[in-house]
Amino acid sequence: MIIKKFTAKTEEEALIQAKAELGDGIVIMNVKTAAPKGFFSFLKKPQTEVTVAKEEESERYPAAGQKKKPEEVSLKETFRQVARAAGTEAPPLRQPEVTREPDESHNLLVEKLDSLQTMIEKRLQEEEEPEPEEAEEDSEMVRFMKLLYNTMLDNEVDEKYANQLVDEMERSVKPNQPFDHALAEVYQKMILKFGKAMPIEKGGKSPRIVFFVGPTGVGKTTTIAKIASRFRLEQKRKIALFTADTYRIAAAEQLRTYANILEVPFRVIYSVEDLQMGVRDFREYDFILVDMAGHSPHNPALRESMNAFISGLDETLEKEVHLVLSATTKYNDLVNIVDAYADMEDYKVIFTKLDETTSLGNLLNLRLHTGANLSYITYGQNVPDDIEVFNPQKTVKQLLGGKN
Repeated sequence: MIIKKFTAKTEEEALIQAKAELGDGIVIMNVKTAAPKGFFSFLKKPQTEVTVAKEEESERYPAAGQKKKPEEVSLKETFRQVARAAGTEAPPLRQPEVTREPDESHNLLVEKLDSLQTMIEKRLQEEEEPEPEEAEEDSEMVRFMKLLYNTMLDNEVDEKYANQLVDEMERSVKPNQPFDHALAEVYQKMILKFGKAMPIEKGGKSPRIVFFVGPTGVGKTTTIAKIASRFRLEQKRKIALFTADTYRIAAAEQLRTYANILEVPFRVIYSVEDLQMGVRDFREYDFILVDMAGHSPHNPALRESMNAFISGLDETLEKEVHLVLSATTKYNDLVNIVDAYADMEDYKVIFTKLDETTSLGNLLNLRLHTGANLSYITYGQNVPDDIEVFNPQKTVKQLLGGKN
């Protein structure tokens, strides 16, 4: 495996350099702003440093990450005033390490993954010394594999997937391979397992219809408001908000309130015909975000109704589905939920409530169980904040770092 840095004015230019030298199939491991060096550094502009890795005969995905842009203060304050009036304002939350970790600490990971290496080496030293008869067999690499396995279990990675990763490492890592190379290989393999993040993007001329589905109580409506705010404020997109959740009056009113604040159209849809009419009425828009009714995986009637809405649109229209799940839900319950959506069209996964858990293993578990790409993560109730495009590099580092 090759790990190399490329520096240029922009990330795109650095990637062009990387592909020219290493070819296709590279994996972005880190992107940071490199401060100018030298006596006249104050006269130079900062550049972008991209660290990439490449391993032969592996499927690779480009890294996904998205920097946050400043919000409009007045609109944010309006959201908070509404939340206060409704008694739902969330207290200030400490964002988890996986989502807003400073670039400087993340840089250590790619320079032979020093931060993780130091942590693992320290824990290896803290382990009991092997008995004399076991010393030859229980090498540093064997202890590393044991520590890797236990760290993943600590982060609630399912035992089946932890075993798979350890087995892959045992087949690919040589006994005398340097420790930092083995750690870098683990890092790369886990990034490849997560694959590319798949956020919502504008397609052709017709509006992209985005359905948000999932069980009750996972923060689906709030997540829609966050995404709508980003499109409206940062990208200046034309959006409309629809709700098919006619079972809970509060849900419809909540989304209507967000629509009023954003000054975007809002519509309640009761049937497939209502949805089709709405799409025609807003055919000049960029996005139509549809809040579907949350339901139990054991409610086939509601699931059939949801499928009817999604499949009832013209096949020529651009549409996608995002399954919203809580990171605090137990793995077995998550499996039951996603299995209930197995007959649904290709979907992406949004994980909410990352601020309420220290274990991120379920993100990897569900990715491997379903094969569905992750699109966004959320970590609080504040609109329009507390949401990011899923970033596999940061998540993998958190998984390898164990519990804080």
